Amino acid sequence: MKISVLPILIATFLIASCGSDKQSVTQENPDFLALNIDTTIHPGTDFFMYANNNWFKNNPIPASEQGNGLWQLIRDTINAQVRQICENAAAISDAEKGSAKQKIGDMYFSGMDSISINKAGVSALKAEMDNIDGITDEVGIAKATAMVHMISGAPMFNFYIGQDDKISNKYAIFIYQGGLSLPDRSFYVDTDERAVKVRNEFVPYMVNMFKVMGYNDARAKQAADEQMKLETQLAKASRKREDTRDPNKNYNKITFAELKSANPAFDWTTFMNSVGIMNPDTLIVGQPEVLNALNGMLKSIPVSVWKDYLKLNLLRGLASYLDDDTYQKHFAFYSTTLRGIEVPRPRWKRVTDQTNNSLGELIGQVYVDEYLPKGTKEKLTEIGNAIKAVYAERIKQLDWMSPETKDKALVKLNSVVMKVGYPDKWKDLSTLNTNRTSYVRNVMNANEWEMKYMVNKYGKPVNRNEWEMHPQTYNAYYNPSNNEIVVPGSNIIVPGYERVLADDAILYSIIGGSTFGHEITHGFDDQGSKYDDKGNLNNWWTKEDSIKFFSKTKMVIDQYSSYVVIDSLTINGDMTQGENIADIGGIMMGYEAFKKTKQYKDKQIIAGLTPDQRFFLGYALAWMINDRPEALASQVKSDVHSPAKYRVIGPLANMPEFYSTFGVKEGDEMWRAENERVMIW
Repeated sequence: MKISVLPILIATFLIASCGSDKQSVTQENPDFLALNIDTTIHPGTDFFMYANNNWFKNNPIPASEQGNGLWQLIRDTINAQVRQICENAAAISDAEKGSAKQKIGDMYFSGMDSISINKAGVSALKAEMDNIDGITDEVGIAKATAMVHMISGAPMFNFYIGQDDKISNKYAIFIYQGGLSLPDRSFYVDTDERAVKVRNEFVPYMVNMFKVMGYNDARAKQAADEQMKLETQLAKASRKREDTRDPNKNYNKITFAELKSANPAFDWTTFMNSVGIMNPDTLIVGQPEVLNALNGMLKSIPVSVWKDYLKLNLLRGLASYLDDDTYQKHFAFYSTTLRGIEVPRPRWKRVTDQTNNSLGELIGQVYVDEYLPKGTKEKLTEIGNAIKAVYAERIKQLDWMSPETKDKALVKLNSVVMKVGYPDKWKDLSTLNTNRTSYVRNVMNANEWEMKYMVNKYGKPVNRNEWEMHPQTYNAYYNPSNNEIVVPGSNIIVPGYERVLADDAILYSIIGGSTFGHEITHGFDDQGSKYDDKGNLNNWWTKEDSIKFFSKTKMVIDQYSSYVVIDSLTINGDMTQGENIADIGGIMMGYEAFKKTKQYKDKQIIAGLTPDQRFFLGYALAWMINDRPEALASQVKSDVHSPAKYRVIGPLANMPEFYSTFGVKEGDEMWRAENERVMIW
């Protein structure tokens, strides 16, 4: 399946070294970077559009998507491969019970069986709805809250088991603010036109959901109004997202007895027991004031309203796997209103995605064997090591950091673990059951398996070999508690290159800069810098160095806060600063590493482009994403990442090498005075 008129192709650059000779670009294989350039736009005005606009012109956003671009191309490539894995498994009607093919095939088959799904409707959730309807007291509320957490969503608060920030070799219980149906508290309190529109359409959405449950018009409207009041009250009590970025302020460790004493209106013992935790000792509360507000709400809001709240959370989390009518009502709000998507994707795409989400560990094993180029781990490791080496050089040369802190920074850098390609050991999904009878039940089983898998970690030694992404996931992450970066194998995909080796300029900008460089920098951003080489929340800085560091991060906040994304909405520079710091550091590291390659040293010209030009164009290609206005507005309010355009122009505006490469001069929109340019690492 392809959404673009251009072929989606995997660059098989693993068969040769990155220092290969100049590539031959023929008319049959026009250079992808050169094709995308829009010469009517000056690079100093908007380099993002200069580098990508020709592709945007020729590839409008499909009606079923919130955007289009590189990530969509790559995900379409991966999804086509995953679809083949799913269809092959579904074609086997007598697969061995408990085998990977049986689980994958049954999940996919049940999702494609629209006749059975539509016939069942919401009756598939009857047992769970009846459970909630039977609530009479606080014990019932706690049990039902746990049940919804297990199979559908996260009502009331967010709960998870993770590494203790200050004791990284132990797992801890975390309770964080949450329980909202909209992406962020800002949607409940902001007064801009888009936030008001979302709120105005949220109530009719809830009315529709309550009607799906069987409520009459009057009762559905009353229930929706009560839910809006409840969630608005919870939202107002919640911290702004930017105020949740300081891990020290989020680290409030208390005993279980203290939690119960401070918040007695919720039956915490019943909740913990219901999710599988017996006799908890301590836990970490992210935002105690929010739990205090929730405690007051549980006292003042009738049980009947909480029952509606829990039923809505149950249905909202599973609506995508129910009958077409329920799905369409859910889609109209969460996809069209919030993200501007006009029509749903075909069923096979949605079912492929969900099968991959639920059984990604099983699918990943097949993906690695059948689709991932041999040598992926080796090539990714090579690029990652090159970035680490450059990072060490940069740290040693910093003029703002003391020798004492430099030594500790180098220890942390050298301790960074790089997990690349795919895990050496796969998770055991033998206890996860699927069948061909009920799609939503299969999804619920998978959700419950995930919850039990997480809860089962409590009290056991930390497994530092675990992966939180599948090899077929086009993304990467940094985990401060493990001081590790994880780069799945699918990051090897580079669209636009057929039978020709992607040159180092592209590899070192996309994989080197926006992946390895970005993720390593997370270990030294405004949050990651607070963790030591062992992954513990621990201040390893001198006081003077901390002051200098945070004066530089303040410059990042100021720069990005000045960018107007849509209407009058600007980037929240405080909320996005960690990702922006990582982008700035990442591209600088990628560039320094690229300068050591044969292509750069030999000044190879490819498709009329110099190595420097190709590197910066390659970085713009990494974020070649065109999103709908609604999606951009939602992202600005709720996402810690800046929109794609600003992930390009923001970092590049701080690089003098970019200015000289493309003739950016004072007076150009991207120009920043030297004293305003950010260089941290």
